Amino acid sequence: MHAVEQYARAHIVTDTADSADDEHRAVPVALRYDPETDPRQVRVTLPGPHEWTFERKLLEQGLRVPVDSGQVRIWPCGRVQAVLEFHSTQGVAVVQLDTKALMRFLRRTYMAAATPVAH
Repeated sequence: MHAVEQYARAHIVTDTADSADDEHRAVPVALRYDPETDPRQVRVTLPGPHEWTFERKLLEQGLRVPVDSGQVRIWPCGRVQAVLEFHSTQGVAVVQLDTKALMRFLRRTYMAAATPVAH
């Protein structure tokens, strides 16, 4: 089994942006999945030391309907985007990503989980 790492561009949509330009700027987001560490979990890393780990099925469901796990909320935003909302003791981060990028990542995670380990 191979780990999956994919980078995507997200738009910050929180009301805590320092300026109007910050609110709409694209930021790099890392999507990670390691079936050897935990085949049910994915990790999303935003710029800085901000990383969230949550169930892969939450991401999949959130592309179709609003879902909530307490610290992570995901919901579709139109036909081509999804919103991910992350809660921590430092505050709330809300980003918008293209659904295609998230679906591509999920497909890669299922392929990685299904790949047998060569000996």
